[in-house]
Amino acid sequence: QVQLIESGGGLVQAGGSLRLSCAASGRAFNSYGVGWFRQAPGKEREFVGNIAWRTGDTYYADSVKGRFLISRDNAKNTVYLQMNSLKPEDTAVYYCAVRQSLFSSYDHWGQGTQVTVSS
Repeated sequence: QVQLIESGGGLVQAGGSLRLSCAASGRAFNSYGVGWFRQAPGKEREFVGNIAWRTGDTYYADSVKGRFLISRDNAKNTVYLQMNSLKPEDTAVYYCAVRQSLFSSYDHWGQGTQVTVSS
């Protein structure tokens, strides 16, 4: 059983910051890594970035590179998404998900947390 719980969403003004958390439990401990995704109203789900549990290697979408930072606390089984210099177009529901290997799809998802950036 894998469980992921996101938290930290909210309303922020453009230029502000938020930090999202993704707490993992169950078999998520044995997964390869965690990805962050977002979905804005009327749009398809978009990849934001990911991190590998063991190495801490990260990868970001061009749209957030330089503004967002993903980190993990292995002792707390938690992954963080630090979002800086937020823009109204960052408004979306943000999800975390785990995958079992570098080349597998993300197979377990959290419930999502809303991020709203006002202009």
